[in-house]
Amino acid sequence: MNYSKAQSARQFTTGTAFRWSVGVAGLFLSACSSVEPLATVDHVDLDRFMGGWYVIANIPTSIETEAFNAIETYRLDTDGSIATTFTFNKGSFTGDKKVYKPRGFIRNSQSNAEWGMQFIWPIKADYRIIYLDDDYQLTVIGRNKRDYVWVMARNYSISDEQYSAMVKLVADAGYDTTKIRKVPQQW
Repeated sequence: MNYSKAQSARQFTTGTAFRWSVGVAGLFLSACSSVEPLATVDHVDLDRFMGGWYVIANIPTSIETEAFNAIETYRLDTDGSIATTFTFNKGSFTGDKKVYKPRGFIRNSQSNAEWGMQFIWPIKADYRIIYLDDDYQLTVIGRNKRDYVWVMARNYSISDEQYSAMVKLVADAGYDTTKIRKVPQQW
């Protein structure tokens, strides 16, 4: 009888310790992987936001690593979705012209600052307007994962002071700014 009580106690202790370890590890991993949602601007006037934006800098996706003269253009369609055209020259200013046509969907109609950007159905990638100046001339687009970011302007260049301020904003939002690439623009 002593043997079975001791064996039961060991099994209970071992099982409890294992479950406790798994629970603590799960809490630790979920705490490490959870990131505070990226704050957006309070409101975007969609009509003013539409049109062409030069990509000044980004933490690029795989298709953008060799982008030159990158421009993103938005058009609000009658169904409320946003027809988007992303164009750039690959590898150089005279490289092959690439054109992508994702569609944007407003996820938060109170602010108009949270979109789902659909390159392929049914996936809608996180797209957040985290900065927009009062004149709608300079914007920063980010994602909750803080994996990609885009600094865009209505003109193909911005001042060094503006660029530094945008990089600081991106850093303050939790991005690794060593990954930022200036997009060459020549017009």
